[in-house]
Amino acid sequence: MLQSFHAQSTPEQGPPRLALLRKAMVEAGVDGFLIPRADAHQGEYVAPCDARLAWLTGFTGSAGFCVALDDRAAVFVDGRYRVQVRSQVASDFTPVNWPETSLSTWLKSEMGAGICGFDPWLHTVDEISQLRHPLLKSDITLHPTDNLVDQIWDDRPARPTPAFTAHPLKYAGEAHDEKRQRLAQELTARAAIITLPDSIAWLLNIRGTDIERNPVPQAFALLHDTGKVTLYALLGKTDALKDHLGPDIIVKPESDFINDLARMNGTVQIDPKSCPIAVTQALATGDADILHVPDPCILPKACKNATEIAGAKAAHLRDGVAMVNFLSWLDETAPLGQLTEIDVVKQLERFRQATGALLDISFETISGAGAHGAIVHYRVTEESNAQVIPGDLLLVDSGGQYVDGTTDITRTIGIGDPKPEHITCYTRVLQGMIAISRAQFPAGISGQHLDAIARLPLWAAGQDYDHGTGHGVGSYLSVHEGPQGLSRRATTPFARGMILSNEPGYYREGAFGIRIENLLVVVDAPVLAGADDRKMLTFDTLTYVPLDRRLIDVSALTDAERAWIEAYHQHTFDLLSQHVEGPTLRWLESACAPLTG
Repeated sequence: MLQSFHAQSTPEQGPPRLALLRKAMVEAGVDGFLIPRADAHQGEYVAPCDARLAWLTGFTGSAGFCVALDDRAAVFVDGRYRVQVRSQVASDFTPVNWPETSLSTWLKSEMGAGICGFDPWLHTVDEISQLRHPLLKSDITLHPTDNLVDQIWDDRPARPTPAFTAHPLKYAGEAHDEKRQRLAQELTARAAIITLPDSIAWLLNIRGTDIERNPVPQAFALLHDTGKVTLYALLGKTDALKDHLGPDIIVKPESDFINDLARMNGTVQIDPKSCPIAVTQALATGDADILHVPDPCILPKACKNATEIAGAKAAHLRDGVAMVNFLSWLDETAPLGQLTEIDVVKQLERFRQATGALLDISFETISGAGAHGAIVHYRVTEESNAQVIPGDLLLVDSGGQYVDGTTDITRTIGIGDPKPEHITCYTRVLQGMIAISRAQFPAGISGQHLDAIARLPLWAAGQDYDHGTGHGVGSYLSVHEGPQGLSRRATTPFARGMILSNEPGYYREGAFGIRIENLLVVVDAPVLAGADDRKMLTFDTLTYVPLDRRLIDVSALTDAERAWIEAYHQHTFDLLSQHVEGPTLRWLESACAPLTG
């Protein structure tokens, strides 16, 4: 459970590893090779054995990819990682802003002609299709090949082997046989191929420890139109689950998956956004007709049932107690100037462990002091560990995995007396967060429609942030969950029961970073007098932890914003005060006191 503070790779290791890769490219007869941050299951997170991008380049962000040519190499990253990537990769790797520069555009410009190899297990059907199309009239050919990084990675970690476990019905809220029958009735084919670990976890009410911080099982599955499931997993992983799985779930060795695909016939549905192209290659050797349909688990998993929502509220209450104990300790300790970023991470985890219910943290805690706060997904290491200095801001983004729910919370804290620019920028970010929290909207609205609401206070000042405003969150599953989101690219309409983060921010490179994050659940909106006869939705806040009142410019708030903060703090105090005592209770009273000014 304890967070590691050692870097996975250093910039100095990149060039010799790139040289070895180029030798392997020559032997394979390719002029380029793609290295994504992906595994065969196409989830967002990867096990150490699949961290090829980090091993080769040193870049440890949760999204990005590398393309290596015989004379140059590029690492493509989005806005979250443009500061981070420059500190993690050697000059042999050129950072490229993505998606502003597409891979196809870069290949046509930098490669010109030749064969670009890729591992078909590590790229989805849509990904390769969208890459091939703009290259059709070029002299560049995409060619599936063995993974060339694996060929040169001598000390590659072994695959994870811990057994899967059952997720109890009292937390899942629906038995897996009911889920399977419900989804089977909606299939448009004889069977659906499911590759995403969190989809399989949700469908079968199982969990695993194959991916650090995310309790998902690495496996493949076929959901048949009868409601039966064929589960493909490494031997031994399901031995303890025979009674839980029952007779309608047939477990087979993972090694049988490809051969079984090649023997399939009739209609088979895949999700082209998550299915590796290797799966369709195998299906193409048989008589299967392939349909492109979204993963049948994606939307039902996102819409939490009443049991899961109750679990989320219980988990957030428990986590909130840990957070206020932590913030009380931080307010007392940090102004002395003796804390480091690692001290902060360790102490926060101790408070979560003290709940007696923490199973794991939900991601590597971000503890960014001063300029490190401007690195959106900063991960402190022994080498980067900085002092928490009075007068700076400290950005702490963290979460916990509990059997009844997954939490994710960010608080930005002023250490000592904040600077005027800290207060001004923090207040704008807070106004955006409040705007999302108060939003009421018609059914059919998606995250791309609401994202701008969070940015308006910053836009008015000529400022912005280069990440989405929010992501979906699982129920004792992945802390990042689709298809719902709050961003320009989030097109899935909101539906009751979806849980999302609400986390606008502002980052000034080399100086400070600000982010404020609560989790929300989509609920039916109250019917207003005189309203149209249409279904309306809104958000119910799950996260209740005080905001830093020292960073709020009360004079800049509207009456509605001030009222929201006062009500939020009053509810926070009412929820948490009965669970803390002594110095923490006194701190909570002060933190939740009415605003002045």
